[in-house]
Amino acid sequence: MGADSAHDPGPAQAGLVVCGVRDFEAGISAIDTHYVRPELDASHLIVHGGRAAFVDTGTTRSVPHLLAALEAKGLAREAVDWVFLTHVHLDHAGGAGTLLEALPRARAVVHPRGAAHLADPRKLEAATREVYGDALYDRLYGPIRPIPVERIVPAGDGSELALAGRRFRFVHTPGHALHHLAIHDPDARVVFTGDTFGVSYRALDVDGRPFVLPATTPTQFDPDQLEASFDRVEGCAPEAVFLTHYSRVGEVARLARDLHRSIREYVAIAGRRAGDADPLAAITAEMTAWHWARLDDHGDRQGDAERRAVLGDDIRLNAAGVLSWLTRRRS
Repeated sequence: MGADSAHDPGPAQAGLVVCGVRDFEAGISAIDTHYVRPELDASHLIVHGGRAAFVDTGTTRSVPHLLAALEAKGLAREAVDWVFLTHVHLDHAGGAGTLLEALPRARAVVHPRGAAHLADPRKLEAATREVYGDALYDRLYGPIRPIPVERIVPAGDGSELALAGRRFRFVHTPGHALHHLAIHDPDARVVFTGDTFGVSYRALDVDGRPFVLPATTPTQFDPDQLEASFDRVEGCAPEAVFLTHYSRVGEVARLARDLHRSIREYVAIAGRRAGDADPLAAITAEMTAWHWARLDDHGDRQGDAERRAVLGDDIRLNAAGVLSWLTRRRS
């Protein structure tokens, strides 16, 4: 079913896929950034009035895919005015500096807390290398290029910018990261939510209905902030949201309920398991079992191995984030 259908056909059916690019309504396209595996991480391209903007960039390794998508659409690099960044985690913004070097007119838009990391990414790169090791870091991310300060636009809560007259409003949505922004596109009645509204992979859709889980990764996860951010996204009254992981989903009210329920269950699991000999392993195991039961209710009939291939890394990171939050809270 085409992208200009009058009703929401569900994320598995919506849009036309060509070479890792899926086109949606209102000039919005999802570009697979080829981070780790297919349909894990998306950059979104918005085209309006002959001008263009990206929302999130993927890593430095992703930039050739973004430039190829521009070329495939017949857009000159000079047509890109904005690179909107939901936050500076490397799967969202690691490629921003390299991308801007290729886009002579574009400026990067980020929350004020994230601006310093774009201008001088050395601390961010060093911290990530410490976690992943040099070999894996180089394979996943590549070098992070700094962005000249004059090409960085800090955007606080309520800031607005326009693309050829189309207005975008920036909404501060902490809980996953303190500097996280969502980007509200009122004309299209959608919100680009980065990691704030969770992750939802197309491999887990059942009859076009998405399955969602929150993103509670270290180090700035806060359950109260994140639940408030769910409400802020829902308060924009979007017909759909665009997630970085992975792209367009509808049924926003249902997904918001699922996200609230998940956060409260995560907090309860962490409270029960914090005293175990290996609390991270215990929290991960109980979270996994809980999500598997949710998937059963959702109608997913894949086996344990298939589910772990899709969600295993996210659940481990979520468990680590919840334990990190609980440790900070009790210290």
